[in-house]
Amino acid sequence: MRSERCVQALNGGLHEAFERRDDVYLIGEDLLDPYGGAFKVSQGLSDRWPERVITTPISEASLFGVAAGMALRGYRPVLEIMFGDFIALGFDQIINGISKFREMYDDQVTLPLVVRTPMGGRRGYGPTHSQSLEKLLMGVPNIRVVAASEYHDLRAMTHAAIDDDEPVFLIENKLMYGRPNRRPENGYIDELSVREGSGTYPALTLSGNDFGEAAATIVTYGGMLPIAVEAATELILEHEVFCEIVVLGELLPLDLAPILESVGRTGALITAEEGTLTAGIGAEITAQVTEAAWGQLRRPVRRVAANDGVIPSAPNLENMMLPGAGEVRDAVLALDPAAV
Repeated sequence: MRSERCVQALNGGLHEAFERRDDVYLIGEDLLDPYGGAFKVSQGLSDRWPERVITTPISEASLFGVAAGMALRGYRPVLEIMFGDFIALGFDQIINGISKFREMYDDQVTLPLVVRTPMGGRRGYGPTHSQSLEKLLMGVPNIRVVAASEYHDLRAMTHAAIDDDEPVFLIENKLMYGRPNRRPENGYIDELSVREGSGTYPALTLSGNDFGEAAATIVTYGGMLPIAVEAATELILEHEVFCEIVVLGELLPLDLAPILESVGRTGALITAEEGTLTAGIGAEITAQVTEAAWGQLRRPVRRVAANDGVIPSAPNLENMMLPGAGEVRDAVLALDPAAV
């Protein structure tokens, strides 16, 4: 198993993709070495393949249009949007073009476009550089929304996104970049048992007691993974309460199977996301689980998310806005696990 940080794994995956495919191009702002992108995921690519790394002016709407055109012409562009907040500038291209071209042209074209972008706060970047907007993509047909996490195989996830014939939005949490990309060894990460789901972008299910009796299923993704693990660890050590954590690899289309499997064991569901609460991804998950497994839920579902408001720059105020391990812990304890 490689010992590398998440930024190195993502960067390595891009280098490997450039090596094995000559139709892969990188397009975005401030990509050229030695800078190599704002978070260094693209570092080294322009030195090795200068003709296939296209640095651009600041115009996200234009970038989406150019990348879509390249994909229609048979290339596999990887579009780096420097901050996930700026996907809003490309929404017309996404909703009225990228997501529709294949069906509009009667399946005679594909659009193998990857949009890589960092999301999330906790770095003091303020209201317009700290949001988690992936929920805005959830109602768009014919695209994939993939959530990278530090427990997923990020090299494999990068390859899968580039090889995918559907448009893929690869969401990367900012805090994840500097952390180790940790993969299960012999079915474990530290003391947590890990089961990997099926599919191209599999979910991971974690357990602190080898999938014995548990009080709740916590469904999360991306940057909320370490927060959910911190909460689950505290629940074990301080309250002797065990939970299962389902870490989604793909948000859209949503694979309910690993969630339903876990809820079938625990009978309780909590969702945890860094985006705002109203109309969040957690709302969609809880609605689908309630429809599919109403009889298995023994407690009301609970959602943990950011407050509905603007994210401040000041660290103490930002921490008050975004969900932490305490909120996840309290959501579990509010279920009264002793009665489950």
